[in-house]
Amino acid sequence: MRTALLLAVASCALAQHSVAIHVDAAKSLGPYHPIYAYFGYDEPNYTYTANGKKLIRELAALSGTPVYIRTHFMLASGDGTPGLKWGSTNAYTEDSSGKPVYDWTIVDRILSTYLDAGAKPFVEIGFMPQALSTKPDPYHPTWVPGAKNDQYSIGWTYPPKDYEKWRSLVNEWVKHVVAKWGKTEVETWYWEVWNEPDISYWHGTPEEYDKLYDYAADGVKRALPSARVGGPATTGPSGEHAAAFLQQFLEHCVGGKNYATGATGAPIDFITYHAKGRPENAGSHIRMGIAKEVSDVRRGFEIVHSFPALKNLPIVLSEADPEGCAACSSRVYPQNAYRNGTLYPAYTALMLKNILDLADNQKTNIAGMLTWAFEFENQPYFDGFRTLATNGIDKPVLNVFRMAGLMQGDRVAVESSSHLPLETIASQGVRGGTIDVDAFAARSAHKVSVMVWNYQDEDVPGDDSQIELHIAGIPRTSQRVLVHHYRIDQTHSNAYTVWKDLGSPAAPTAEQYAKLESSGQLQLIGSPYWNELQDGAALLHFTLPLQAISLVELSW
Repeated sequence: MRTALLLAVASCALAQHSVAIHVDAAKSLGPYHPIYAYFGYDEPNYTYTANGKKLIRELAALSGTPVYIRTHFMLASGDGTPGLKWGSTNAYTEDSSGKPVYDWTIVDRILSTYLDAGAKPFVEIGFMPQALSTKPDPYHPTWVPGAKNDQYSIGWTYPPKDYEKWRSLVNEWVKHVVAKWGKTEVETWYWEVWNEPDISYWHGTPEEYDKLYDYAADGVKRALPSARVGGPATTGPSGEHAAAFLQQFLEHCVGGKNYATGATGAPIDFITYHAKGRPENAGSHIRMGIAKEVSDVRRGFEIVHSFPALKNLPIVLSEADPEGCAACSSRVYPQNAYRNGTLYPAYTALMLKNILDLADNQKTNIAGMLTWAFEFENQPYFDGFRTLATNGIDKPVLNVFRMAGLMQGDRVAVESSSHLPLETIASQGVRGGTIDVDAFAARSAHKVSVMVWNYQDEDVPGDDSQIELHIAGIPRTSQRVLVHHYRIDQTHSNAYTVWKDLGSPAAPTAEQYAKLESSGQLQLIGSPYWNELQDGAALLHFTLPLQAISLVELSW
């Protein structure tokens, strides 16, 4: 009956872009898992800069549950000087006789920044130290946005010349952090072996990656048997090559001969792969490619589910983004121009629901959706890189994670008259004049939170939608609820539009900076207010612009 009513409202009010959304707070869909609370980036040495520390603190503070942070190059050789798509810690060198020399100074500085802020390390075990690489020279890469960069994946991407030394390196690392921070703390971390070994980040065969994994996992487990180790962090499995790599790795973990121990199979406590969209320059505007990311997620779920022994393991999408290169500025790559405004958070809101729905459909254990975005030092304001903040100013996208962090309890049922089926999004995206105005909701003991978005792939102007939000299932002992309405749009939670209104200053004054800093925070669309209930239900009406997101909280 309710579905028929929603359809009727949609059909008779199509011209007005009216959307009816019904939330049944009494119908639980299971726990609301904080899959949003995972972040990462290429450049580890940005972690402990002033802006890096500021952003880490903000990430740790956005959720009531632990926020996990992943970075590349934790074992790379060098002096710690950062660069685009590069970093180093010099954790491993060798003396003149070939004896290993371990130096955890920079590694500890990175991990301490996370832990001191209240975040958790999602430790990526990589890349290959120069003294261990089978092709140590050239080693230090240079990344130039827009250039061919054919000398980027060099010495740090090669297999180790000595797998015993590789195992010892990992083992010494884990023993060190256990001694420094304690067994109980380190048991909560993830240890992921390498990154995207199906492409140029690994100059070895799939079998050599399996060997790399076995020796690394054995090094971890020898130091801390209860530690969580996993992989393989492959690229999007909607591609045949990446799917085949993930498939063979899981087959190895289940029944292959372990290269490090000789036993059957390899220890694996969680599974990782990546999922990316594919935006394109449509001439007069940007067109997002959400269908590609949905397809990556779904195909990976299918592969994992095909292994009975592994199908219940946690899955972390250890990079999940609208496209694949955070360090590719929109000044050079126009298809990346979505990054500063509200299209990025609207896309992210829809993908958050897509991933949760796909996991429900495939009956897989999704643990994390890791956003590969951070901040870049010594770059212009709003420079077109995929970042969460620019020179200490939060971008609109960071606020969608703040919204998600305010939601707690169980996911509850939602129906929308303007919802696009998941199959349509996976096959076609949200294109051709269609929009997806939808929501997901969570309910705790005394609160219901509803995240609502108005999304389409096309970055073009569009009409507002008139939202009728009906929330049922509130305890009948309550006569009214307190409503907080948060918003991300052109005039709320959006430092980018404020920066443009200020004349796009290259060096904001102290007064301008303070205004930008404030406008980058999550903002209410109006004052909190009390709403009267009818039979345990609330009815709210509001306007939602295209590419905007609302978080409506009802508490009693």
